[in-house]
Amino acid sequence: MPPRLQLLPFQWQRTTATTTLAPLSFLLPLQQQSRNAHILASLSDTPGAYNKRIRRGRGPASGKGKTSGRGHKGQGQHGKVPARFNGGQTPEIIVHGETGFNNVHSIDLAPVNLDRIQAWIDQGRIDPSRPITVRELAQSKCIHQTKEGVKLLGRGIEKDDHEVPVASVLKQPIHIIVSRASAPAIAAIEAAGGSVTTRFYTKSSIARILRRETHPFVSTAWAKEAGSVELAKAEGLEGEITEARVMSEMGFQYRLPDPTKRRDIEYYRDPAHRGYLSHLLKPMEGPSLFFRSPAERKSAAGGRKEKTLPANRLW
Repeated sequence: MPPRLQLLPFQWQRTTATTTLAPLSFLLPLQQQSRNAHILASLSDTPGAYNKRIRRGRGPASGKGKTSGRGHKGQGQHGKVPARFNGGQTPEIIVHGETGFNNVHSIDLAPVNLDRIQAWIDQGRIDPSRPITVRELAQSKCIHQTKEGVKLLGRGIEKDDHEVPVASVLKQPIHIIVSRASAPAIAAIEAAGGSVTTRFYTKSSIARILRRETHPFVSTAWAKEAGSVELAKAEGLEGEITEARVMSEMGFQYRLPDPTKRRDIEYYRDPAHRGYLSHLLKPMEGPSLFFRSPAERKSAAGGRKEKTLPANRLW
């Protein structure tokens, strides 16, 4: 075995320096790499952005392998079974009959009652001196979902034995604009000195109203006959009220829509519903677009002619 060589002092310092720096330079890229790997491992899709597709008959790992979710044997696996099939015996719809129906003309409205509105006014969450619209009701959390509009109901009205309203929970007059309103609620508000106006809304128009991009009730069809003078004074608008002026002065971007379906047009033309299109009715004209009112038919037919008998007739 050859003898070991002794290192000189300068060579020893150089060796120790390289041995101490080598591990540090080697671990530096490893730490950077582990950090990047940790970030990549935590990435994921937004919740609800990805739905796993059901793959039937692709092995047990898919969750729907082997029988593909049909079970073992029987009619359900080997053939087709009609809806509401009851195993061959008399179907339930024949035994008990068909109950209920799906009204395709109904709209989903958020209900709000008079007693809740009065409670919000007492708490200072709604200002009764200004018009109460969908925006005020939603921002004050009087309603939690605007849905396709708001319907005003009359809970809080005291009635007698004959179901006639005798007292209301309202303590002050209010001016409210909603999608629809019940007859007892309209009578209670007008008895207190307020006013009710029903206005056509859509989901998109309500969203713009909440974003303050559309005025809650001023539109082209909004005229003086529809009670706009009182609402304009309560809103703080003076002078001639037009849609163009309100949009330019208040900085609104979008206009309110008007109904296009016959059912909606007839509802908001009816003065009994306090519709904002009721001022369009002519004298003795009904709200219907198809049928004429009895007064209109009578006026169109003219006066009734009296029957004249000859002079030689007694009756």
